[in-house]
Amino acid sequence: MGRVRQADIARVAGVSQATVSVVLGGNRTGVRLSEGTRLRVLEAAERLGYVPDPVSSRLTAAHNNLLGVYTFTPAFPDIADAYYPILAGVEAEAAALGKDLIMFTASSAAPDRIRRTRLADGCLFLGRHVPVDAIAGLLDAGFPIVYIGRRTELDGRIPHVGADYVSASAEVITRLARAGHRRVRYLREPDEAPSSGDRERGVRGAAADAGLSLAVTRTDGTDLTPATIAGWLADGVTALVVEETDTFAVFDGTRRALRAAGVSVPGDVSLAVLGRPPGGTAGPVVSGFEVPRRALGRAAVRLLASLVEPGTGEPSPHRLLTCPPVAGETIAPVA
Repeated sequence: MGRVRQADIARVAGVSQATVSVVLGGNRTGVRLSEGTRLRVLEAAERLGYVPDPVSSRLTAAHNNLLGVYTFTPAFPDIADAYYPILAGVEAEAAALGKDLIMFTASSAAPDRIRRTRLADGCLFLGRHVPVDAIAGLLDAGFPIVYIGRRTELDGRIPHVGADYVSASAEVITRLARAGHRRVRYLREPDEAPSSGDRERGVRGAAADAGLSLAVTRTDGTDLTPATIAGWLADGVTALVVEETDTFAVFDGTRRALRAAGVSVPGDVSLAVLGRPPGGTAGPVVSGFEVPRRALGRAAVRLLASLVEPGTGEPSPHRLLTCPPVAGETIAPVA
């Protein structure tokens, strides 16, 4: 047999399909039904093995207290991964609000897969890039979504909770300027994303204000060699500033090149990361700032809940959280 339908239950119970719909829907319409009719419908549904269609159930209810989480990377990263504390924050806040979570594990951005998020009352999205067409379809349909991370796509229509990377990155450059650095090399990943653009904007703005000489290198980390490092030092560079992303590729490549070149940090060159490197990194604590990942997850859940149930708080659909500075041990005064 295929999927059991409400018409099958109606035939077995000897009632109309409308009566079956009222009983299985919890009689939200207030229709008067005898207890015998109600029990007959439930017994027929149980005997036939009826399983409600989740989409139909969602459409007949105001909300189900189900929030979706859609990631475009593996859904359960290692504990040291950048996404782990975000997901931990999502779980903690959902539990505090009495919400259950549905994890959508397909990493594909295909519209048909993303449409499945409508099984939930609303959905959180987490990833470096936005599948614009699919997300536009959800927004046009009025489906509540929140991105974790600032988004500029679709003319700013995407609700989001992000980190204030512009201010935090500018503060790192100001710190270097106070330590006497005048020639700085900034390393960032080659692709475009709002988080990368925000960091570079903060770096460039603070460098211009402090009168620093700034050069920007786009790299995936694999092309950094001891010769690259030696060339920068020969040109008078005294500080390297590295973008942190979810892969840590540029940071890891920089550290490998520095070690291979025999360059000490911060003795020969100061090093700062725009974020915080992965846990367990050997050596001194790297200077930079803290990305409030757990707080991002919690705030995103609160915002999504407010969109699902308007009037429950979180009035702004776009929020940026402050990134506390990390003093670290890798910024030293210029000799």
